[in-house]
Amino acid sequence: MKFAFIILGDFDAVRDRAEIRGGRARIWGVSSLAEACAAAKALEREGVGCIELCGAFGEEGARTVVEATKNRIPIGYVTHLPEQDDVYAAVFGKA
Repeated sequence: MKFAFIILGDFDAVRDRAEIRGGRARIWGVSSLAEACAAAKALEREGVGCIELCGAFGEEGARTVVEATKNRIPIGYVTHLPEQDDVYAAVFGKA
């Protein structure tokens, strides 16, 4: 199965991509939720069977990407343990 990880930040959705294992594992950088939805649909068309989103998407963003792919493939999102809220807030400016 092909797997992809989409990260959200100061990225160029066209240039900021990488893959390993002959494309079986991919990472795409996007700068907006709209780009993430487009990337997820493109990845699905290319045969990716599972997508993980970085924590910046949160639950709401993950739901939006699930809706964009019409819930046809599993899409998860990264989270962290509550005891690290302060550490995350220090690094990212929010918990």
